[in-house]
Amino acid sequence: MALGRGDVWVSVHSRDRKRKCVTSWRSLYAEAAWLCYSESNGLFRCLRSVLSCFPEQEMSWVSVLRRGVHSSPRCWKKGKTGAEQRWVARQMSDPFVRAARAQNYRCRSAFKLLEIDDKHRLLRPGLSVVDCGAAPGAWSQVAVEKVNSSGADPGAPVGFVAGVDLLRIPPLDGAHFLSTRDLTDPDTQTLLLELLPAGGLDVILSDMAPNASGFRELDHDRLIGMCLSVADFAERALRPGGALLCKYWDGRRARQLQARLARSFQEVRTIKPHASRKESAELFFLAKHHKKQ
Repeated sequence: MALGRGDVWVSVHSRDRKRKCVTSWRSLYAEAAWLCYSESNGLFRCLRSVLSCFPEQEMSWVSVLRRGVHSSPRCWKKGKTGAEQRWVARQMSDPFVRAARAQNYRCRSAFKLLEIDDKHRLLRPGLSVVDCGAAPGAWSQVAVEKVNSSGADPGAPVGFVAGVDLLRIPPLDGAHFLSTRDLTDPDTQTLLLELLPAGGLDVILSDMAPNASGFRELDHDRLIGMCLSVADFAERALRPGGALLCKYWDGRRARQLQARLARSFQEVRTIKPHASRKESAELFFLAKHHKKQ
C-alpha cells in the first residue's frame, strides 16, 4: 500500500499474527492520548491507547515507522518537513500539553472546557451531558468528573455522559460512547435520545471540526454546518433552561450561527479561552437558558 505525504505506517505485532494499517500523522496523535518524542532514543512513544482498534491483550509491541524516518534523532529530523518539525516543537513546548500529560487528560483541549466551566458553571453533579466530536475523550473526561457520572463521589448526585464521534473513542469509565457515528445523521441522533435518562439533556458540548482542507473559507463553512446540526439536535434533546457550547472558526457565517442560537436560547456569548492558541481562528459560542419550543 502506497503512503502519501504525511502518512504513517503503523505496524502492530501480536502474538499470533501481524496486522497493519495506514493512518494520517495527526490522526495518530489524536488516537493516542498523547505523543512524546524522546531525544534520548529518537523514538516516538505513543501511550494510552495508541491504536485502540487493536485489543490490548494481543499487542506485544507497537512500531510507528514513517517513510524515510529511522530511530536516530538525526535521521528523524532529516525525514520530516519544516512544517512538521515546527508542529512537533510546538507540541513539546506547549504548557497545556505538558499539563494534560501530568493530569492524565487525553489532550490539551480539556483545559478549554475546564476554564469555561470554572467561569460559567456549566457542569455540576447530576446533570446529563452529550459530547459531540468526543474523540479522543478529553472533554468527556472533564464532564465525567464534573457531573459525577462515574459515581466517584458517593455523596453527590450521579450524572450522565455520552459521547459521539466519527473516530473510535477509547473507553472511559462513566461515559457511554458511540464511536464511528455521525452526529449529523438522524439515526445517530435518535440513538442518542434513546440513551438519555428520562427528562432529557442538560448540556450539549461540541468540539467537532472537519478535517482541514487547506481552504479556510471551505473549512469554516463545513464547521458552521456541523454547528447548525448540533443546534437542531438541541431542539430535540435539551431541557428548558439547558445549555449548548460549540466550537466554530471565525468567518463570514459566524453571525448566521449566532442568530440561529439566539432564536433558541436566552443568552448567547462568544468565548475564547486562554487554552486556545492565539493564532487560531477558534472561538466558542456559549448558549444558555434554552427556550423549549
